[in-house]
Amino acid sequence: MKKLALVALMMGGLAFGQTKKVVASDVHWWGYKIAKSEASSHDGTVDVKSGNIVVKGNKVVGGSFVLNMTTISATDLQGEYKAKLDGHLKNGDFFEVEKYPTATFVITSVKPNSDKVFNSTITGNLTIKGKTNPVSFPAKVGVSKGVASIVSDKFSFDRQKFDIAYKSTMQDVLVKDDIDMKVKVTAK
Repeated sequence: MKKLALVALMMGGLAFGQTKKVVASDVHWWGYKIAKSEASSHDGTVDVKSGNIVVKGNKVVGGSFVLNMTTISATDLQGEYKAKLDGHLKNGDFFEVEKYPTATFVITSVKPNSDKVFNSTITGNLTIKGKTNPVSFPAKVGVSKGVASIVSDKFSFDRQKFDIAYKSTMQDVLVKDDIDMKVKVTAK
């Protein structure tokens, strides 16, 4: 009976795909002031707390990732200015990490495209501050020797859809709505 249950479990895994655990990641973000340019931007990182990539055959078919928003940090500043911006990002001005310590991304589809470098379009549901919206981005997706990887091109999403709004007298006049990101994850 145990052997039959094990065979059924293995066959189910083949039908639905194999889940691989994220072992390495790099998530980089860019936020912009009045004009969307490198001269008027800040950038930084946020850590992946946990995640997985689902592989069926030799193709990535799904996955989910949890971002540890308490680790959001600017990398373009140092000292007092870095501490001030990191505080803004983590408090009620933007991400409210005490109330919403994580964000999630759940892949809903991976479709091939004609780009030679970023060979797929990944679509999924991004949840930040309890608000969920669809996000799509181009990515280089592959599976080699049991290791699955996703490397995105730089993509944008509208922070206002997630209630990431600068709470000040100037409201959002000083901050553009677009947040850019690049994501790289490896799972095995």
